[in-house]
Amino acid sequence: MSNQLLAKWHAYMENPSADALSEMLHDNVTFISPVVFTPQKGKELAMKYLLSAGIVFKDTKFEYVHEIESENRMILEFEAEMDGKYVNGVDIVDFDDDGLITQFKVMVRPLQAVNMLWQQMGAQLEQASA
Repeated sequence: MSNQLLAKWHAYMENPSADALSEMLHDNVTFISPVVFTPQKGKELAMKYLLSAGIVFKDTKFEYVHEIESENRMILEFEAEMDGKYVNGVDIVDFDDDGLITQFKVMVRPLQAVNMLWQQMGAQLEQASA
């Protein structure tokens, strides 16, 4: 199942759409952000964060550089460049037996990247809520 979900995720990353993202997320998905203290629960909130992240990372040379798959988890390491700063992180994606994402956790380094991401995501989420 992880191969199918991974292929869908890569297709989504190449051509982001709310419909494609929604089809991959469990209704009770939890999104864990590197810049928000509390987990965000439910498909609507997870979509808001993931779609906003897609906009923030759109022109950053974002690239997955390593992928580890197991029965119900994918760990995807990424690199990007935001405003001339190096960004390195991992997406830890848990999914159920139906191939729906149940938890999406993002971890980012270095601290400069976390701070920049916090600012840009905050602005994007504010726009999305307006």
